[in-house]
Amino acid sequence: MSAPARKRDARRTGDFRRIALLAGALFAAFMTAAAAAPPTRSTPAVGTLEDVALLDIRPGNVTATPDGRVFATVHPLDRPSGLQLIEITGRHDYRPWPDASLQSSDADRSDARLDSPLGITRDSARRLWIVDMGMHLGTTRLWAFDIATGAVAHKIALSQQVAPKGAFVQDLAVDADRGWVYLADIAPPAIIVHDLKTGQSRRFSASPALQPEARARMKVEGRITLFGGTPARVGINPLTLSADGETLYFGAMNGTHWHALPTRLLRDGAPDAVIAAAIRAVGRKPVSDGAATDDDGNHYFTNLNARGLDRLDSAGRLRPLVRDARLLWPDSVQFGGDAWLYVSVNQLHRASAFRGGADTGRPPYRIMRVWTGGSGSAREPETQVAARRRPAVSADARDRARAPACPAGRVPHATVGPRRDCGGAAPI
Repeated sequence: MSAPARKRDARRTGDFRRIALLAGALFAAFMTAAAAAPPTRSTPAVGTLEDVALLDIRPGNVTATPDGRVFATVHPLDRPSGLQLIEITGRHDYRPWPDASLQSSDADRSDARLDSPLGITRDSARRLWIVDMGMHLGTTRLWAFDIATGAVAHKIALSQQVAPKGAFVQDLAVDADRGWVYLADIAPPAIIVHDLKTGQSRRFSASPALQPEARARMKVEGRITLFGGTPARVGINPLTLSADGETLYFGAMNGTHWHALPTRLLRDGAPDAVIAAAIRAVGRKPVSDGAATDDDGNHYFTNLNARGLDRLDSAGRLRPLVRDARLLWPDSVQFGGDAWLYVSVNQLHRASAFRGGADTGRPPYRIMRVWTGGSGSAREPETQVAARRRPAVSADARDRARAPACPAGRVPHATVGPRRDCGGAAPI
């Protein structure tokens, strides 16, 4: 090879080396930047349903905060556990909340402790509210806790005139801005309102809209559901507030109609006849134990008979959101600050109070969540929500990457939203 040719080859070799070094440096820089960048999270499909917690005790109602904390009452109709209010801390884990000193058992019940709470919610002042039905002490009480510290912010005993012994006050909605609490009593059906500023309460029962509908039958697992030996017929249970607090929505558990009432009439002390005349039908609903309303005016219901959740949009159209074999008595539903709707699933129809015999419920009982694709319910300024929001604990999210795909010829149990539980015997 001539000298000029050897020089050209040397130049080419040097060029190749420089190109290779540059490419390597670029690749290294890209990988460093990719590692430092936050992981992207794709938006779930509407109707995606996943487990948050699998429990050995029966949850009552559930609520969640925008920063991912999840709280639940322990259902008063569950087997005695010495627990009434818990915070979910992991897939199978929970702790008494705010601490063990407020929980009670037959040996230590007192006014200083929780008795039999069921309804639970949070408000825009970052307080956790529960309604304690007083099944042992005989007095219905409202408790409010500072979520950050666990300190008791309110403890309110409702009078016997408003919530007599034997009342079953189990759902509530709180308007912290105006200082009002709205409650549903199913025995006998009534709306109770409480003014936090004055301490005055009122009971309204003068409307057939509060009563169960004769044709709305409860048939969980395909059989007529009994309570105390007779077919269950339950009046007003779920109730919710509009985002501006001006409208109270409600319906009977054994009911197929969703109603609206201006809260101004309840706050201003309007006569019963005026309140009753102002109630209007918003749309249809399934036989349901729980309901939630998002900031855009869409309503979400548990569907007891169909093992599902339904959505009534702001235009009045009722449609299924999800159907899933795991939804065996979906009880309460509440938003956690975004489009995830949290639901407690507790096999309540298998409890002794319904069966009249031994409790046939089989753990795990579940806290789940479903992606609605809507606005959710912030209940606090969005700037604060965005600053504090973090993903909630999710069993499915942790396990999805390891879960195998369904074998050929097998289909998921869920009819809406992707899942990995394939056809066959459903876990309950």
